[in-house]
Order: sequence, then C-alpha cells, then structure tokens
Amino acid sequence: MAVDRDHVLRTAAALLTRKSTATMDEVAKAAGISRATLHRHFAGRDALVRALESLGIAECEAALDAARPDEGAARDAVHRLVREIEPAAALLAFLYTENQLFEGEEQNTGWARIDDRIAALFRRGQQSGEFRIDLTPAWLTEALYGLLASGAWAVSEGRVARNDFTHMIVELLLGGALRQPVQPREES
Repeated sequence: MAVDRDHVLRTAAALLTRKSTATMDEVAKAAGISRATLHRHFAGRDALVRALESLGIAECEAALDAARPDEGAARDAVHRLVREIEPAAALLAFLYTENQLFEGEEQNTGWARIDDRIAALFRRGQQSGEFRIDLTPAWLTEALYGLLASGAWAVSEGRVARNDFTHMIVELLLGGALRQPVQPREES
C-alpha cells in the first residue's frame, strides 16, 4: 500500500498544532498508518519536523505569491497576505516554537527568503508613507509572525472565531504600524 506523504504531513501538522508533544505513535495513528511505516518515511521526530518545516516554507511562499505583495497599497497587501496565510497559521504556530528551525543552513535560507519578502512589503509601506518609519521592517515582520502564531492558538483554543482571524491580526498589527498624522501642539 502506497503512503500519501502529503496526507501524512498534513495530518501530523494538524495533530502537532493541537498537541505539540504528540508522539510518533500518535502521529502514525492519526495518519492511519503503522509506526513502522511512519519511520520508513521519517526516521524520527526531527525528520518529521524538518519535513513540516519544508511544508511550512512552501505554504508561506505560496501565500506570498497569492497575496501579490508588490501590488496596490501596502496595507491592502498585508491584509491579503494574512488572509492567504491563514490556512497554514496553525502549522506556523507549531513551527514557531520548534528549536530545530534555527539549526542548519538549508531551512534557514527558506525562512530568510520569506523574511526578505515580508520585510520588503513593510519597507514599501514605509516608503509610501503608509507605515511608521520608527519601526524596522524586520521588527514588523517578527511582529506579524508572533500575531499569526497567537491568532492560530487562540482560534484552536476556541477563544477567537476563525472568521475574525484576518481582521484581528491586520487591525492590531497595522493599528500600531500605521503612520498617524502629527497633531499640532497647543501653546501654553
């Protein structure tokens, strides 16, 4: 019987986003395969997490492509990006907490490409006057990742409605990132 690797990865992602401490036995059971079959495809948890990381990178890159970050107003592009990345947000929340992501060059280059593209979007918004210039594009990128992870956890815990995910993240992020008009000071 052929094993659908994509099904196994997506099942593992769904399980690990709900229960990050799930064992390989639990992953195999959720995927409907034996532990031995799971181990033939992924030698251990580290290999599984690496494969999930590759999936996460692919999902982020696809979301960035679909969001068209170079088109239109930067604010609108951020909204499109959050909307497009929402289906992968729970996986990203899991990956965000995994230490393995910070080891090894191969995977870091994927995250670096994503970081660069998102930072370029925030930089474009700063250059157009939409976003504050006192917050670096790198910081805004990290803040977006944190909000995506927090939003995914809140949705999975039932504390936030799934339909509110995009709105809440975009409004909180951009509410702090939008350049506010300078108010004239009153003379004393």
